Amino acid sequence: MAREESTGPARHLDRGEWLPRFAGRVLVVCPRCGGRADVVPRPGLPPLTYVSELLVRPRRLVCPGCGASAGWQADGRGGGLVAAQLGGTEDPFFRRPLWLQTRCASRVLWAYNEEHVEALAAYVAATLREGGTGRTRAMFPRLPRWMKESGHRAEVLAGLERLRALSARSAPADRSDAAHERGDRPRPYRARYYRDSPY
Repeated sequence: MAREESTGPARHLDRGEWLPRFAGRVLVVCPRCGGRADVVPRPGLPPLTYVSELLVRPRRLVCPGCGASAGWQADGRGGGLVAAQLGGTEDPFFRRPLWLQTRCASRVLWAYNEEHVEALAAYVAATLREGGTGRTRAMFPRLPRWMKESGHRAEVLAGLERLRALSARSAPADRSDAAHERGDRPRPYRARYYRDSPY
C-alpha cells in the first residue's frame, strides 16, 4: 500500500540547538586569494565532551586554492580559556568575512556552513514552529525577527538557496558581493570556558 502524502502544515520542532553546534567548520574568505577557505579545529585533538568546547579549540584556517594557512588559539584568563563569540558576518576566530553571505530583505543573510544553511531552511520553511526544550541559548529563538516573519519567508528561502549554491563554489570570482569586511563584529562580551563546564 502506498504511503499517503501529508497535507498538513510544514512543522519544525526546536530541539534547543545552540549556534556552536554549527561552528565545527566555518567557510570564510581567504585572506590571501579571496577564494573560499575552511576554518576547522586543529587535527589530532581528543573528542569533544561538550559542544561549547568548539569555541575554545585551537583552529586552523586552510585555503585549498592558494595554500594559505594560519593558526588560532584561545586566550587564557583567570584559570579558563576565553571563548570565541559567535554571531555576525565574520568568523569568530580569524575575523575573516564569512563565505556564505548574501543580500536578503535589505539585510545580510549568513551561515557558517552547509549544515547551518539546511537547519535555517528547515526552520524558515515551516509554517508550524513548535518550541522545544526551552533552553535560553537555543539558536532559533535568537534569530532576527525579519527571518522569522511569514512575509519574508519566500525571500529568505531564496537567499538560503543562494547560500546553498555558493557553498559548492570556491573561486575568488564566486565570492558574494555581500562578503566584504564591514566591521560587523560579534557581541562584545567574551565568555570564559572552564573544562568542567556542563555545556
